[in-house]
Amino acid sequence: MKKTALSLVLGATLSVSAFAAKWTGTISDEKCGKAHADASEKSMKCVQGCVKGGKAAVFVVGDNVYKFDDASKAKIADHLGHKVTIDGKLTDGVISVKSVSMAQ
Repeated sequence: MKKTALSLVLGATLSVSAFAAKWTGTISDEKCGKAHADASEKSMKCVQGCVKGGKAAVFVVGDNVYKFDDASKAKIADHLGHKVTIDGKLTDGVISVKSVSMAQ
């Protein structure tokens, strides 16, 4: 009985750490992070150069900076430095992108 109760508690805890949502923010790079949240032409060029140079892309939403999982890299490649809306799943600070579109 104790083992079953513990399994239920652990299962509930794990399911809370991952959730699907939509966010609007800016795709930046791990070096510059929030510095490019303005999505200006200058910021876009810097983000593209940093990612091309090996820095990981990140997603800036307000004061939060999230990483992308490996499967999402191709989906965000055309949006480096842009303000976008992402539909996806957040798990332990890492976003798995379902879809990405330019923000209004």
